[in-house]
Amino acid sequence: MSHPGKTLGGNLTDLMEFVFLDFADVPNLQWFLFVLFLIIYIIILMSNGIIFLITKLDSALQSPMYFFLSSFSFLEICYVSVTLPRMLMNLATQRRRISLVACATQMCLVLILGGTECLLLAVMAYDRYVAICNPLHYPVVMNQGFCIQLVTGSWVIGIPVMIGQTYQIFSLHFCGSNQINHFFCDIPPLLKLACGDTFINEMLVFIVAALFVMVPFILIVGSYSKIISTILKLSSATSRAKAFSTCSSHLMVVMLFFGSAIITYLRPKTSQPEGTDKVLSLFYTILTPMFNPIIYSLRNNDVIMALRKWLCNKSLH
Repeated sequence: MSHPGKTLGGNLTDLMEFVFLDFADVPNLQWFLFVLFLIIYIIILMSNGIIFLITKLDSALQSPMYFFLSSFSFLEICYVSVTLPRMLMNLATQRRRISLVACATQMCLVLILGGTECLLLAVMAYDRYVAICNPLHYPVVMNQGFCIQLVTGSWVIGIPVMIGQTYQIFSLHFCGSNQINHFFCDIPPLLKLACGDTFINEMLVFIVAALFVMVPFILIVGSYSKIISTILKLSSATSRAKAFSTCSSHLMVVMLFFGSAIITYLRPKTSQPEGTDKVLSLFYTILTPMFNPIIYSLRNNDVIMALRKWLCNKSLH
């Protein structure tokens, strides 16, 4: 896509820093937003941290499902810590500037962690598929070594791709306006600031998003199609309810995360309202990490029991 009026040449020079607009359009709400997002950040750190700890310490939560859940909680802590602290600093100080290098670093980390989350959610769906559709083979298939390989692969596979993606975005020339209408360095708002034709870059973004968002999503849909088919064939209503309860929390997280991510990176770029990317990003970068522990703990009796036991032990000491 070509951006008129933003061509190379003349007296235009490449930008060396950007300015976040984030929530500058509501100046009277800056401190309210600071307190709100600070509370959300504390909730995310504490809730995901507690789930990570109890799944590591409680002997009843040592199955592959909870191994993946602990990895997911740790990932959420990392993911939100890439964006929220800087946003809080911007709201508190009103100094919204970020250097080109810092912006590239933040984008790279967001992409790596976002890609990891997509893959890890697919791994968790595969775990539920094996547990429900092939229960007799579950202990053999989902052994400790294989689980570690799946989690490690989820973290590592996307690193070279996302570094390459970040490099090709920041190989563009940025001139003219340096204002990013967002609260972190994301691809869509940065492409709007680039000079010249960005069609090839947008196509590469689309391809990477298709690989790391749509492919895992299709695998998850396929896994749950098999799972639902298997559950409906169970003769006992109690067995069906138990099987559904182990999957429903994961499905809720999948819909919340993938829904907002797909709309952000794979929707047509024409005639979109200003600030749409910013609103959608709040879902997959902040709201999803906040709701994940609530969804998993409230809908999982094992986690609730482990949490009660942990709290009782704390109160006794």
